[in-house]
Amino acid sequence: MPDAVVIGAGPNGLVAANLLADAGWSVEVLEAQADPGGAVRHDRGVDPDFANDLFSAFYPLAAASPILADLHLEREGLSWSHAPTVLAHPLLDGRCAVLSRDLDETVKNLEAFAPGDGAAWKDLTAVWEKLRADIVEALFTPFPPVRAGARLALRLRAAGGLRMARTMILPVRRLGEEEFRGEGGRLLLAGNALHADLAPEAAGSGGFGWLMSMLGQTYGFPVPTGGAGALTAALVRRLTRRGGAVRCGERVTEVIVRGGRAVGVRTAGGETVPARKAVLANVSAPCLYSSLVAEQHLPGQLLADLKKFQWDFATFKVDWALNGPVPWTSPEAAQAGTVHLADGVDGLTRFAAQIAMGRIPDHPFALFGQMTTTDPSRSPRGTESAWAYTHVPQNVRGDAGLEGLTGTWDAREQETMADRVEAQVERYAPGFRSLIRARRILAPPTLESMNANLHGGAINGGTTALHQQLFFRPTPGTGRPETPVPGLFLASASAHPGGGVHGAPGANAARAALRRQRTSALSHLQNRLHHRDRKGQT
Repeated sequence: MPDAVVIGAGPNGLVAANLLADAGWSVEVLEAQADPGGAVRHDRGVDPDFANDLFSAFYPLAAASPILADLHLEREGLSWSHAPTVLAHPLLDGRCAVLSRDLDETVKNLEAFAPGDGAAWKDLTAVWEKLRADIVEALFTPFPPVRAGARLALRLRAAGGLRMARTMILPVRRLGEEEFRGEGGRLLLAGNALHADLAPEAAGSGGFGWLMSMLGQTYGFPVPTGGAGALTAALVRRLTRRGGAVRCGERVTEVIVRGGRAVGVRTAGGETVPARKAVLANVSAPCLYSSLVAEQHLPGQLLADLKKFQWDFATFKVDWALNGPVPWTSPEAAQAGTVHLADGVDGLTRFAAQIAMGRIPDHPFALFGQMTTTDPSRSPRGTESAWAYTHVPQNVRGDAGLEGLTGTWDAREQETMADRVEAQVERYAPGFRSLIRARRILAPPTLESMNANLHGGAINGGTTALHQQLFFRPTPGTGRPETPVPGLFLASASAHPGGGVHGAPGANAARAALRRQRTSALSHLQNRLHHRDRKGQT
């Protein structure tokens, strides 16, 4: 019998399992899919000569994560690759905003949009450098981050206090307007905010866009050399060397609760897998509480709150094998790993508004990844392994385009939407389509079929909006990984701090399980001593 059973071999589940194994626990990880990794996998399904990441691809949060750093995955063969520049946002007039790990390059680029904008970017970077260590610690530790939070409060006070707090909750459109005269800096902030489901007018989108921009400025948007699955492989190797086991093709259908606590799980094959100390669930909160745990074990208020749980935008992705580099009209875009494609901040607002109205965007904001530019091992010399994803509504009520898409995502609708994404790329890179050797379409239902946590194609485990963050995640409460069922811990992106590949939800769940076990052991020891003392008095 293992000490712990972890449901799901995505990055959070594997991080949790590694930390438990480091503490001497025996751990068994059960994964529904045929391969481990969750949303961190790659394959050669587009073309045998091309490595394409299936889901996530660039990992600024992983680069910043002290949790992953402490695992020393380089000892397991993991290495990282960087594109010459981090990010580009080309415009149709040929100008291009560029984010580089070289601060002087970023400053020079933004200064060309408007005098003084380079200095404004330097000012934002200076604030980040003052706060960075405490922000990173607060972001990746259990909520509430008492020590890091106290230090951050002091540094915020020194950095302007309430004025700085106001800046962080500003909509990104307003933040860009206050900080920059030209479009460049505004584009970098707003495009990065829409890596999550945060419209340019959403409260807090300014802080998120700033955070992602500063992560890119400091750490870049690196990729695992060879493919996203190299990160997963390193986590699995580390775990197995410490005695842990990963079993794939084992879908968990029930968390077994006995005597008021979680004691194991049951699989779709009917196998009961007991857990001596804890069950950690790297599954979405709606799945855990609506499917895996029987209703009688859960408070009515939690079930009521769960009905208000909000998913993030659905995702539509296209992978390509290209016969040559992308022919961008802006030369700067050719050097970037990530390219944002939208007609300025107004284009981003229009895109987000269409999704809010339940309409499939007619000119989708596309996040474009140039993987061979970032990691030359991904495809033969002179070619490009590439992808683009965009967002669509979870519940489609209409099509902002002329093709009458309905969100059924049958074969016709998938091909039509993929053509729409390619048309958006073609606007900024005429001749792009002539380079396509092969393509693969991953529509929202396809993504969910490949990873059940990606409900309807949602990639962040729930909205990033303020009303479902911190102690509101996944429902109003403490924001911690403990669940109402003793011995059961939520270890997925539905828990604080949310989506992204950084391992924090898994680490938080593992540490909570270890802490509970220590507390339980101490309580048991105290009871034994008390009982012995009472016997001695009789």
